Amino acid sequence: MGANAQLSLALVITIASACLLNWGYLTEHSAASSLPAVSIKRPLHAVRVLLASRRWLTGFLAEVAGWLLYVLALALAPLSLVQAASAGGIGVLAFLVGRPGMVRLARRERIGVGVAITGLGLLGLSLARGAEQGRSSEWVPLLAWIVGSLVVALLVVRLGGGLLGRGASYGAAAGILFAAGDVCTKSVVEGGSRLALAPLMLAAYAAGTLVLQMGFQRGGALTTAGLATMLTNAVPIAAGMTLYDEPLPSGAAGVARVLAFAFVIAGAVILAREEQPGDAATEAVAAPVTN
Repeated sequence: MGANAQLSLALVITIASACLLNWGYLTEHSAASSLPAVSIKRPLHAVRVLLASRRWLTGFLAEVAGWLLYVLALALAPLSLVQAASAGGIGVLAFLVGRPGMVRLARRERIGVGVAITGLGLLGLSLARGAEQGRSSEWVPLLAWIVGSLVVALLVVRLGGGLLGRGASYGAAAGILFAAGDVCTKSVVEGGSRLALAPLMLAAYAAGTLVLQMGFQRGGALTTAGLATMLTNAVPIAAGMTLYDEPLPSGAAGVARVLAFAFVIAGAVILAREEQPGDAATEAVAAPVTN
């Protein structure tokens, strides 16, 4: 398979992954918001509560399927490119949020979807020049990045509620944890000694999943999952360009790719803002737990 064909296949797989992930998030939110409150301090109790819900389990299995497709895409394309395409999935989330009750998306939400989709279009144009894989990251900066991510996630959970709101702070922390897992995943798919990172990868994903459910019980789907999606994609894009030294193409293709990264992240930021009065789509699916 030629390099451009491989990149195109990775892009298609990534978009399919994003659709499954975001449908899974929305289904998990619908289930978790009506379940007894879960806490990261009681992980076994949280697991029992969540697994007892057939609807939540359906959403989680869709999320797992999306993650497996994401791993396949990472084996075919650079981390930053895969994450940029995946970031467009927040537009899928916004569309799905509006569908269950046939709720019209607010103007802000429609703008966010349009910006994210524009970014995906620019990303497709940038593939005309191909994309080069980076190098393997050194162990010390890689571990420092992962440990730093875990510390930041903890601080966001403990201190971010007053600034972002409880649901949004948990969503942000979940996104940082998922991003740490994604950075690990990129190394794990290289094989060899990097397979030793697999337990850390799974731990980051498990912690992110639990924290995200806590956010779903305290905030709306679009804000909580939107922030999680934004950070899940933005942080690994930065990691791809720094830890893995993934190069940009030259000329117009390079400009298009930088703009694509900027647009998909901007779309995520717009959609992930805390719900405002009148944002019917976000309010329609929000059923936060008060305890």
